Amino acid sequence: MSQQGDGAATARYKQAAAEWAVDGFIQPGMVVGLGTGSTAAFVVQHLAALRARGRLLDVVGVPTSRATEALARSLGVPVSTLDAHPVLDVTLDGADEVAPDLSLIKGGGGALLREKIVAQASRRVVIVVDAGKLSPVLGTHWPVPVEVMSFGWRSQARFLESLGARVTVRQGAGGEPFLTDQGNLVLDCAFGPIDAPAALAASLGARAGIVGHGLFLNLTTDLVVAGPKGVEHRAR
Repeated sequence: MSQQGDGAATARYKQAAAEWAVDGFIQPGMVVGLGTGSTAAFVVQHLAALRARGRLLDVVGVPTSRATEALARSLGVPVSTLDAHPVLDVTLDGADEVAPDLSLIKGGGGALLREKIVAQASRRVVIVVDAGKLSPVLGTHWPVPVEVMSFGWRSQARFLESLGARVTVRQGAGGEPFLTDQGNLVLDCAFGPIDAPAALAASLGARAGIVGHGLFLNLTTDLVVAGPKGVEHRAR
């Protein structure tokens, strides 16, 4: 199969998983965390399609990024804030890599800090992926995004290298440094397969200047994954 064909199939799997998750987990009256990225966009689009058919009209979304907020508003999906709704019923979001214990690497879209804040505020966290995101061990296929303040960022890069990472400063579409919605840099850290993700997360969390990282541990309650064999639901 061509790369274009592979990409089209992956998009179909993402859409199938997203629509299954919306149908299965979003109920009338819920306040729903809306993730960031291509799979989360399918969630927003399907929610908008259901609203156009007169369903889930009282559902309110809390976006995890400016991009998701703009998409939701453009499609007529009501949005609010975490300040107005500090406890969310459910969050639907994608992931870059998913281990068998449902631990994740997230942040490919650059919204890792807000995504984690919203996930921690949610009663249920539903991760929606295509089968290509499954991995035997975190770090096998994806670097860990680390969000750092621009002040002293090279010091953070040296620290991350001391932990065994190959560090790359994320670039924007025009080759400029990518900035998060908070105005911070993202350092993509290729550790390779991570034997002790909890220990690594603790080291990253204890470092001043690191404001967020893409290791999402013990947050996922449900995984919806779609592939050639259809859609599968796993619960933790």
